[in-house]
Amino acid sequence: MRDMTVEELSRFDGREGRPAYVAFKGKVYDVSDSFLWQGGRHEAMHEAGKDLTDELPSAPHDESTLETFPEVARLLPSGA
Repeated sequence: MRDMTVEELSRFDGREGRPAYVAFKGKVYDVSDSFLWQGGRHEAMHEAGKDLTDELPSAPHDESTLETFPEVARLLPSGA
């Protein structure tokens, strides 16, 4: 499992053919194959390439939904 910085994560925004990755609680998931993440956006509320840890509590689902996607990296704390 590789480590990824927040800056690296931002490059995986799901736009222009790039993969769509999101982070949650230090884990980075590849949501590229989900039709709900096409173009790097989900439900016009969330964007790929970001840490969604603070946003997920307001979503209608919990972290088990993210756990169905491949975990591709560990997110390093900011400033690491």
